[in-house]
Amino acid sequence: MAFGPFLLLALLEGTTMAAVLALTAVGLSLVFGVMRVVNVAHGEFFMLGAVVAWFVTYHLPVPPAVAWMAALLIAPLIVGVLAAVADMTILKRLKYDPEATIVATIGLLYILQQAALTFYGPDARPVPAPFNWRIQLPWFGYSGYKLFVVAAAALILLGVWLFMTRTKAGLIMRATQIDSETARAFGINVDVVYAGTFGLGAALAAMAAVLIVPIQQAHYLMGHDPLLLSFIVVIIGGLGSIRGTVIAALLIGLSDGVISMFYAPTLAKIIATLLVAMILVFRPQGLFGAKA
Repeated sequence: MAFGPFLLLALLEGTTMAAVLALTAVGLSLVFGVMRVVNVAHGEFFMLGAVVAWFVTYHLPVPPAVAWMAALLIAPLIVGVLAAVADMTILKRLKYDPEATIVATIGLLYILQQAALTFYGPDARPVPAPFNWRIQLPWFGYSGYKLFVVAAAALILLGVWLFMTRTKAGLIMRATQIDSETARAFGINVDVVYAGTFGLGAALAAMAAVLIVPIQQAHYLMGHDPLLLSFIVVIIGGLGSIRGTVIAALLIGLSDGVISMFYAPTLAKIIATLLVAMILVFRPQGLFGAKA
């Protein structure tokens, strides 16, 4: 194979990774932007979405494609409700103190991880893709499902942007983000907004997991990498900035795809870490974040 097809393959793989990463990181960025909470359990909500998707696709008595579509609806709903309950029962009682919430979400991380190990087991299990269509050219072939993942993630992100900018609920979330005390004084139920935001962030991570799990496999430890990469993305893009998060996800995803193809995956992670260090030194608020 010539250099051109290799480069195209690397770019397509990087785009798929960037799409899923953007969806996961936007959930993390929303939670921090509105609530000022660093959710260390975000990766476990991602993992939980994949595990729920496996349960739905293997236990729902319908064709695999229909079961997967049902999982895309059921998994984010279950994970989002669970996250909202966790917010109301744990984070609210801590009054969203930054240090306390970090410790609490670390504890939540281990609770979710051990619960998955207990009820799901230690094995990695595949989830069948809803279709196996493939683009086949004389000189190049690629999975049609991976292109679908990119398109689906883009549509979901567009929906999040429209929700935040064109709906009353999104306006309330943005008002709470700017000044929660003033929002409370105007009659906004900030506690409900926080629970909804925490649930929405977790649901986005679960959606990303359902999209990617037919390519990877569901495993109780699969939340580590999405959490780390999401933190890298939101730090580079700017904590609380959806636009910056998406751009940073594209940057990290494409660079990882190209570097991993022609050099080594470890080098891609080293470069991403160095980029985070440079951002923290020269522009702590990120590329698109506002100064504190």
